Amino acid sequence: MTTDELASLTRKPDRGGDRALLDEVLDEARVGVLSTVTDNGMPWSVPMLAARDGDRLLIHGSSGAGALRHVAAGAPVTFTAFLIDGLVVAQTLFDHSINYRSAVVRGALEAVGPDDASRALDVFSDAILPGRSAEVRAHTRKELSATVILALPILDGCWLTKARTGGPGDGGADGWTGHIPMRTIYDDPVTATPGAVPDSVTRLTNRSSRGDAEEQ
Repeated sequence: MTTDELASLTRKPDRGGDRALLDEVLDEARVGVLSTVTDNGMPWSVPMLAARDGDRLLIHGSSGAGALRHVAAGAPVTFTAFLIDGLVVAQTLFDHSINYRSAVVRGALEAVGPDDASRALDVFSDAILPGRSAEVRAHTRKELSATVILALPILDGCWLTKARTGGPGDGGADGWTGHIPMRTIYDDPVTATPGAVPDSVTRLTNRSSRGDAEEQ
């Protein structure tokens, strides 16, 4: 495929989105699938946490091989994130669907240098649990040396987004049709060690509780 073909939707192009949708999906999904082709020509994929840091996507893993053993700096990769927003109920099973948002970023991974490693891990942690990095001690040299941090630049022409919203497209038949919205919520935290629940955890769970109340 050509570069233009890789950057274009071939089916239902009207569902394509802009950079704002890309950022939204990457920020909300927090997890996706990193894929490449190994030196022996075999496809390789692994689900991973990821965090957007402006115009780059951060991933990390153990320096002792682990999940990143096939994707050293410079490796061509794709990262795919996907969110299910609802079930679409139609008159026929053929027309049933889901509402979703998806994003694909492709490019070559870059190593995050030692001068930026600590900040990058803070950004990563705060993307998963906002504010947590300010509540704990700084990373140690041992922890940093045990961690591989890679960045995937988000470049124009190297990403795609797609989304479906609303109800089914079929109409005119008798019987109920519509869509069932879905979302992720955080439940009450479960204590492992005694002590006050951190503010970062309280804010996150309270945000989910407010969402429940607003929908009632």
